[in-house]
Amino acid sequence: MALIFAINMAGTTVPAPLYPLYQEAFGFSNLTVSIIFATYAVGVLGALVTTGPWSDQVGRRPVIFAGLIASALSALLFLYQGSLPILLLARLLSGISAGLFTATATIAVIELAPLQQRGRATLAAGVANMGGLGMGPLISGLLSQYAFWPLHLPYLLHLALILVAAVLLWRLPETVTPPPRLQLRRQPLGLPPEVRPLFLPAAVGCFAGFAVLGLFTSLAPAVMGQVLGLTNRAGIGVVVFTVFAASLAGQTVQRRIPDSMRLPLACVALLIGVGLLGLSIACSALLALIAAALIAGAGQGAIFAASIAALAGASPSGKKAEVTSLLFVIAYIAISVPIVSLGLAVEAFGLRDAGITFTAAIMVLIAIALLALWRLRRRAPSPA
Repeated sequence: MALIFAINMAGTTVPAPLYPLYQEAFGFSNLTVSIIFATYAVGVLGALVTTGPWSDQVGRRPVIFAGLIASALSALLFLYQGSLPILLLARLLSGISAGLFTATATIAVIELAPLQQRGRATLAAGVANMGGLGMGPLISGLLSQYAFWPLHLPYLLHLALILVAAVLLWRLPETVTPPPRLQLRRQPLGLPPEVRPLFLPAAVGCFAGFAVLGLFTSLAPAVMGQVLGLTNRAGIGVVVFTVFAASLAGQTVQRRIPDSMRLPLACVALLIGVGLLGLSIACSALLALIAAALIAGAGQGAIFAASIAALAGASPSGKKAEVTSLLFVIAYIAISVPIVSLGLAVEAFGLRDAGITFTAAIMVLIAIALLALWRLRRRAPSPA
């Protein structure tokens, strides 16, 4: 199940190193690329909010099968690539696939594990998710740079892997017994009063982290090519892979930090990483960009994991899923609205100036999150 999870998520990031080729082949602007990318987030949000609880009713396997079908249709449309509307639909289907998988496949990995292995299963699900997201651009970058059919071979490989995933899924047992009467409802979103003080810095930090993640997986290839002079698609794929690998490392490492320090330290790491990203754009420094990918990726992963853990602990019983879902909604808004805004700024002011302004705005957001965390800590009652 973890392998199926990884295969599907890899497909959602396959286009990242290929955007410069689409720009060359179709004459797309940076704004168009950002809109194509943001369409993915729309699909994720729609699937998460609409179908979030469905797997509890119909079972895990049907929802995951639906995700694989959406992923396969997305790959087929990318192969056809006849026009901008086709590419937008392909990204929308890719987002729907990710939305169907994110929660359902995570739960399925854990449920299929023996009780004594549930801790490792949780880690396996995280590795499958972020590892798959990272492997997509790494493999497509290598194939598009050094193999034939650069805009086709990555998707053909993904289609073959989807077939493997479907066969594996067919042989896996179902972990849910459907009720006699199905009650398909959307995922409720809620924010109980007792969670609101913590939710503000967590949401702002996650928003900043996912906006940076969106930059690396949408316009970073343009930044590397037009500002830093890096046009090798394998190199672009490695940089994008580095962000996701660092995010996974950040999620893992933050567990070893005391609870009260997880979010503040994660925000500081993200602040440093975003500062390095702005420096790399301003000075055309590739090494600074690589360092930014490592540090900002680790900060983003740590913020997200620490926020989920902290909010789950602070939320009243029966409201945890609603609060977590709301955090997911904010996170995926962050990889759509800011990225489209950045695309508009690039068209108006140029890639370098827009990139520097974008990183400065993200740093302000992180500073706001740190200030809110500091004020929250000051208001906390002292231990008796």
